[in-house]
Amino acid sequence: MSYNTSAAGSGSRNTTRTFEFGRTHVVRPKGKHQATIVWLHGLGDKGSSWSQLLETLPLPNIKWICPTAPTRPVAIFGGFPCTAWSDAGDISEDAPDDLEGLDASAAHVANLLSTEPADIKLGVGGFSMGAATALYSATCHIFGQYGNGNLYPVNLSAIVGLSGWLPCSRTLRNRMERSDEAARRAASLPILLCHGSGDDVVAHKHGEKSAQALSSAGFRNLTFRSYNGLGHYTIPEEMDEVCNWLTTRIGLEGPRS
Repeated sequence: MSYNTSAAGSGSRNTTRTFEFGRTHVVRPKGKHQATIVWLHGLGDKGSSWSQLLETLPLPNIKWICPTAPTRPVAIFGGFPCTAWSDAGDISEDAPDDLEGLDASAAHVANLLSTEPADIKLGVGGFSMGAATALYSATCHIFGQYGNGNLYPVNLSAIVGLSGWLPCSRTLRNRMERSDEAARRAASLPILLCHGSGDDVVAHKHGEKSAQALSSAGFRNLTFRSYNGLGHYTIPEEMDEVCNWLTTRIGLEGPRS
């Protein structure tokens, strides 16, 4: 699936970027379908890597949708193309934000969720840049619009971010203070963030600062978990935390024994 986005340049000239998303992998629920979560991979990865892991989790009531990001030039790799949800010149919450890329990816996620049944709870999760995109989707949900002002169409019930960071963190608090409705939504949205202290790709301090920025902006239903010595990958203990948290926070039936 492709998305076209237009940005006004100097004078009357417009520039258009087209984002071609890769293959989407779906893990069907093994029990009663209660929730659907779009899970976003990290930089340079693909959806199938995570669908294989998510299929093994003891969460029979969740449908997992694992899309693949567009292949695009990425500044942090000197312009070398790889799968990425947005461009990145640096991996941290203080780096410049590629709003056009973030909006296109958030719109792709929302589109994947928009056809789910009305009684199904919806969520977004991810790893590394996928976690950053999940958190960006969370801000789109609470403001009711993308960064470009277009309407955000889905209601999210859970956000999970592993080894990631918060895009647009510098402006979040000021935007929140201007909207009572956004503050209400933020206060009730469950978010789980996990980060390893030994992460040498997205430093633990970036995850911690992102959690602090969300908390100070009014995201009161936020859990931040640190894992001593964990690098830029996941481990069974972290995925156990995700399973238990999802089961509790969005009211799923208990994990299988």
